[in-house]
Amino acid sequence: MKSKATWWLLAAVVVIGAGGCGSAVKPRIAVLLPDMCNTPDGMVLGPDGFIYLSCPNFNDPSYAPRIVRLSPDGQLIDVGELPGHPETGKAGPLGLDFGPDGHLYIADNQSLWGFNNHKSRLLRIRMNQGRPEGVEVLVTGFIQANAVACHEDSVYVTETSLDLSADPMPSGVYRFRLSEFQGEPIDLTRTAAGHLVVKFYTDNPDWRIGANGLGFDEQGNMYVCNFGEASLLRFGFGPDGNVVSHEVVARGQGMESTDGLKVHPRTGAVYVADYVGNAVHKVNPRTGQVTTLWKNENNSGGIGGLLDRPSEVCLRGNWIYVANIDLPGQGNEYDAPHTLSVLPLR
Repeated sequence: MKSKATWWLLAAVVVIGAGGCGSAVKPRIAVLLPDMCNTPDGMVLGPDGFIYLSCPNFNDPSYAPRIVRLSPDGQLIDVGELPGHPETGKAGPLGLDFGPDGHLYIADNQSLWGFNNHKSRLLRIRMNQGRPEGVEVLVTGFIQANAVACHEDSVYVTETSLDLSADPMPSGVYRFRLSEFQGEPIDLTRTAAGHLVVKFYTDNPDWRIGANGLGFDEQGNMYVCNFGEASLLRFGFGPDGNVVSHEVVARGQGMESTDGLKVHPRTGAVYVADYVGNAVHKVNPRTGQVTTLWKNENNSGGIGGLLDRPSEVCLRGNWIYVANIDLPGQGNEYDAPHTLSVLPLR
């Protein structure tokens, strides 16, 4: 991590402008990313009003994985590179969130580099007034660490697979108290049972991808995407911190997969990126009704802001930002441009 003040301005083109909020409003390009950000994924709105974006650069690994941030006026600023795993030499930053301590927590997913043998990690970038001051390894032993959400005194991380050989495939969510991050990293190969708060299954031979997007509403309910089941799950917690309710809020209804999510802090509406369907959906948490805000064909190339394998959404002001991860395979080709798209919030 480059902690000195070398946050240089990256090439960015912001085209957010006036637009209606009626049905099927075409997305626009929020920012045209440089090649050093060729695989945009996780996003979070920081306390400073910047959107922080993870770029694992799976598509073109000649560029180091890094974190960048998008200012309210559209400038893209480098936060810095992430150091590689000591054994694999790689880093795969996906989901990220700010904790109540002001530091940035990041899932380092090693599986897309081909390392599924418990090499994935939870990292923390220590932040000081928006500036990084080093990276810490907090948890080791994940198989496929994915989304991160900080809630109250804990950090939650989705584990996209708990057993790659099982059918149906189990996945779930781990919880770590901030007070646990003392001394040596937590090793999940020894303490997984004590940290796993929910477990569920995915039965889809075409998309063996389980727990993905993650977030909390104002009432403390936890929402989790089950990617392969194209479903949105909700879990309620009791006073003792244990899960007391589990329900499927929505499944299908035009959703072909459920990848990243964000919960609107005021309305409670859940916004979901649909990687397989090249779409963004809005889920009513009370009725389970799904509204498709935009959908386009595969292999759009991201031209003009069209969605190109969207993996994450982020809410800022009256806009929905969408990260187009553009991974190759299953009918998609990786190509330029590399973009964040934007849609009007509704």
